[in-house]
Amino acid sequence: QVQLVESGGGSVQAGGSLRLSCEASRYTVMHYCMGWFRQAPGKEREGLASIDGYGRTNYADSVKGRFTISRDTAKNALYLQMNSLKPEDTAMYYCAADNPGGHCYSGFFQLPPDSRNNWGQGTQVTVSS
Repeated sequence: QVQLVESGGGSVQAGGSLRLSCEASRYTVMHYCMGWFRQAPGKEREGLASIDGYGRTNYADSVKGRFTISRDTAKNALYLQMNSLKPEDTAMYYCAADNPGGHCYSGFFQLPPDSRNNWGQGTQVTVSS
């Protein structure tokens, strides 16, 4: 079973930056498709960024140019650097792992938020105007 633990959330003013971290079970970051998602109250979970086993990245239009996903395979860690934050970025942020073969399938950003898949517990990000 893959273990994922997010950290780094907090409160920041609009225009500020935060860096989220996700500590993963051994070899997970190296081999799995990994990604960051968020869920605001009353809204569905939204896929933001992914990185596959080869290090290739993909971003949702809503965060492209502002957020950067990266990984450190030696530390089994996944990161999300968030710049130019906006109040609408306020949400609970989650990391997820899918497909130990490393490929991120086209439906990854719609990964169901249930126990069949590998999710962390989330970290809250609040952006004030």
